[in-house]
Amino acid sequence: MTTQQKSLFYRCYYGFFINGMVVLLIGAILPHLIQAAGLSYGMAGGLLSSMAIGNLCASFLYPALSERVGRKRTVVLLAAFFPICLMAITFLPPVPVLYLCFFLMGIGRGTVSIFNNSIINDYGDGTPAALNILHTFFALGAFLAPFLTSSMIALSFSWRQILYVILVWYLTSLISFATMPLKEDYTLKKSKEIKDASSPSTTYLKSFRFYCMGLVLFFYMGVENCVNGWFVTYLQDIGVMSDSYATNLVSITWIVIMIGRIACAWLSGRISKKVLLLIHCIGSAIALFLLISSQNIVIITIAMVLIGFFLAGIYPTSIASAGSLLKGTSSGMAILMAMSALGGIIAPQIVGWIADSAGIAGGISFLVIDAVFMVGFAILNYWQEYFAGNRKLNI
Repeated sequence: MTTQQKSLFYRCYYGFFINGMVVLLIGAILPHLIQAAGLSYGMAGGLLSSMAIGNLCASFLYPALSERVGRKRTVVLLAAFFPICLMAITFLPPVPVLYLCFFLMGIGRGTVSIFNNSIINDYGDGTPAALNILHTFFALGAFLAPFLTSSMIALSFSWRQILYVILVWYLTSLISFATMPLKEDYTLKKSKEIKDASSPSTTYLKSFRFYCMGLVLFFYMGVENCVNGWFVTYLQDIGVMSDSYATNLVSITWIVIMIGRIACAWLSGRISKKVLLLIHCIGSAIALFLLISSQNIVIITIAMVLIGFFLAGIYPTSIASAGSLLKGTSSGMAILMAMSALGGIIAPQIVGWIADSAGIAGGISFLVIDAVFMVGFAILNYWQEYFAGNRKLNI
């Protein structure tokens, strides 16, 4: 690995670590923001959905802007929304301004994700190890954020002061991006080579499996975004554990997600993808039902660990299952990502609406419906060869 590659990789790892931290930080401080701003659960759900919408918009805004001003300038410009909006939130602006802040933070989050993945993929020639390390740093940041939040609260820091600390930390990642040794013409050259080498294909639109994977990801992202955004609020509200235990429990879930992804990678070479996906979806549904049906702290803790473990493998396995259909086209992956993003936008808002009338426990119960549909489409994917006319299923 050259000196340039090392510099690019280390800066991307650091940037993704911070990105993972701020994503989980939002869920950790949400209960404090609800109380300070006098928000209803529906309004809070709207904030999470606004952030998810911004994340989706980044998928269209980043490519268009980077072609004109370069990737480095684009990531610095769009990611700067995050610290600016964090500062604005501390002043408790009107609700419409809060929605705008969360939307712009979503753009910043999505931009950093796209940028880091593209840099690692381009300069590492798509090396799986480098990409896995990148996402491990995101999970590490996500794991540390709730612990950091609960520790600072224990030291009498206010939620505003916590945001100020993270804001300054985030600025260091922007400086790191701005000073990275990136050749801005690389992406244009690479893009031209790809366009010259292949022509777009839309055959995936005729595939039953493509839609199964899209809908599995739609319901999965709904569950994941609610775990990130709502679960600290839910665990604190049910009153069977301390606030710090609830915050740290969500943090521990991310360690389990890291373990689950390693286990899924090992199992993927021994079990077919459709069987592995079905196992993960069923396990997630059972764990969610176990969580919402119990008031026992031990059972809730076990359920949260199981949720992390089983959710871990759904996203990569779904992408891998659809991968063979999407070769030679970028539009297929864009559609698949859009389907998953929509699930992440809709579910947090629905949970918030239900929570306003039935309480946060009632709102979280909605996720069982998400999980049931996720299992249903995983079953349809398992049987898709049967529906296609091939009665013999390969396990």
